[in-house]
Amino acid sequence: MWALLVLIGAAAVSAHLQDLTFDGQKVFRVIPQNDEQVEIINSLASNMQVDFWQPDSVTLVRPKMQVDFRVEADKTFEVEDLLKESGVEYRVLIDNLQAALDAQFDSRARTARHSYEKYNNWEMIAAWTADVAAQNPHLVSRSVIGETYEGRPMYLLKMGKSGPNKKAIFMDCGFHAREWISPAFCQWFVKEAVETYGKDTVMTTLLNSLDFYVLPVVNIDGYVYTWTNNRMWRKTRSKNAGSSCIGTDPNRNFNAGWCTLGASKSPCDSTYCGSAPESEKETKALADFIREYLSTIKAYLTIHSYSQLLLFPYSYTYKLPLNYEELNSIARGASEQLASLYNTKYTYGPGAKTIYPAAGGSDDWAYDQGIKYSFTFELRDTGRYGFILPESQIKPTCEETLLAVKYIASYVLEHLY
Repeated sequence: MWALLVLIGAAAVSAHLQDLTFDGQKVFRVIPQNDEQVEIINSLASNMQVDFWQPDSVTLVRPKMQVDFRVEADKTFEVEDLLKESGVEYRVLIDNLQAALDAQFDSRARTARHSYEKYNNWEMIAAWTADVAAQNPHLVSRSVIGETYEGRPMYLLKMGKSGPNKKAIFMDCGFHAREWISPAFCQWFVKEAVETYGKDTVMTTLLNSLDFYVLPVVNIDGYVYTWTNNRMWRKTRSKNAGSSCIGTDPNRNFNAGWCTLGASKSPCDSTYCGSAPESEKETKALADFIREYLSTIKAYLTIHSYSQLLLFPYSYTYKLPLNYEELNSIARGASEQLASLYNTKYTYGPGAKTIYPAAGGSDDWAYDQGIKYSFTFELRDTGRYGFILPESQIKPTCEETLLAVKYIASYVLEHLY
């Protein structure tokens, strides 16, 4: 009966997702060659609604930068005409966003149950957190570290063999609602840990010697909203005083250069920093937990998409972190490990210099709290699918990312402080 209900629920979700159609919407890629062309993109964004995929705000667009953005169906011709007229080189990355969204569900694991090779909605993920803890009591326990704006419990999984004075690594996924591949990785990581413990020597050593805190979805309300209303939603779902615009960018909401570079003070923008640091219940719950366990947490990993990047502090300043050489060499080694499986190329380096400045991010905040090893992953791809990576890429994406995470964790274990 339950499976049938889930099946009906899934069908209803896909039917409901069609309510807000992305039919005819296009995703463009432009590379402005000079300030004049940057200005053209700016004016475009001020004259119509443009959803920036990369970078995540028009204010960050610079000459020679790859810029991906989505426009409404009725504006696509206007945009193409303007770009042609202005001589801005462009290409259409996604010709019909709705078709690409439909094609995203291409997993062979078309089961009504939770599957590691498909995108699972929040109800399935929540039930899975209970199941995985119940089935692996020697390795996994589940707790609630807070609740979201809409009242959903934030489940945290703690993984590791119990032992005294263990140090830990904290990993989270699903900061930005539309980055579905991110929560898929947190689930995959847990699966690999429980399935390979006692078989894979590296994983066994890691779980014997360290604890892993895994927060499968940070922005649960936003994630639910991408399944029910708007697949392209990014922010939280909190109300903003004095504005009809909803939500804050949770990864601009930490007290690390808060609301300076690369963050917006406007509640209507996708990079809105919130009314104050940790104004969002979700970011506060995460920050409170890390503060409480600061003496044991030795590394912080946060998983985003897309771009194929491995970033470390800082993003809110161009200043380099004190242990820059060390972080850079870890990122190099982790990127090489990742590439060893499918030859997926990652770019690595400090956030502000490697992509663009962005203040209020969780990685910078964790680093400034004294967590020396703080990294942000931007998973596949580089824009062919962007936020709508097909399910058939979940497995290879997770397999290669796992190699990088194990590399970093092994390094941390050998360099505890």
